[in-house]
Amino acid sequence: MNQRLRQQIDFICEIDRLKTILRQTLLMDGSRQENSAEHSWHLALMALTLAEYAPPKVEITQAIKQLLIHDLVEIDAGDTFCYDAAANLNKAEREQAAADRLFGLLPPDQQLEIRCLWQEFEEQTTPTARFAAALDRIQPLLHNQRTAGGTWKQHGITREQVMQRMAPVEVGAPELWPFVLQIIEECTAAGFITDQVASPAAAG
Repeated sequence: MNQRLRQQIDFICEIDRLKTILRQTLLMDGSRQENSAEHSWHLALMALTLAEYAPPKVEITQAIKQLLIHDLVEIDAGDTFCYDAAANLNKAEREQAAADRLFGLLPPDQQLEIRCLWQEFEEQTTPTARFAAALDRIQPLLHNQRTAGGTWKQHGITREQVMQRMAPVEVGAPELWPFVLQIIEECTAAGFITDQVASPAAAG
C-alpha cells in the first residue's frame, strides 16, 4: 500500500468513530438518541431534497460536502448541546484541535480541501455555508416536533431559546423561514415548548 492510500484508509477508519457520538436529539420514532453520523447523512439528503429552496449562489454539491464533514470534529470534541452555555464556551478551541488531528491524517491536498470545507461551514460567510447551517438548525426542529417536544421538554427549553437557535434560517434559507415559524407556533400551542422565561438551569 502506498503512503497516500494508507493515509486515506487511516482517515476512513478513524471517522467510523463518528457513529459512536450520541447527540441529544432523539430519532423521530423516539426510540433512542441519534448519532452524529446519522445526523450528517440526514442533512446531506435534506440538502439534496430541498435544493430548490436554496438562495441564489448556493452550490448544493458544496453544501452536501460541508454537511457530510461538519461534525467530524465531534470524534474528539464530542457533541456540544446547543443550549448548554457553559459547554459552548470552549467549543471552538476543542473543535479546532480536533480538526488539526483528524484532517491531518489525510494527504496534504485532501487535508486542505476538507479543512477548507469545514472552515467555510464554521465561518458562515458564504451563501452555501449559510444554507447548510440553516438545514442543520431545521433538522433537530423536525425531530423535536415529531417526538412531542423531545429534548426541548427534557431540558426545559423555551420558545425564546428555540427562536434564537432558529434565527440563522431566516438568512440562510429564507424560503423555508415561514415553515419554521409555523412549526414553532404549532409546537408552542401543543405544549412541546414552554413560553416561560428560561431558568438559569435550563439555559446552562
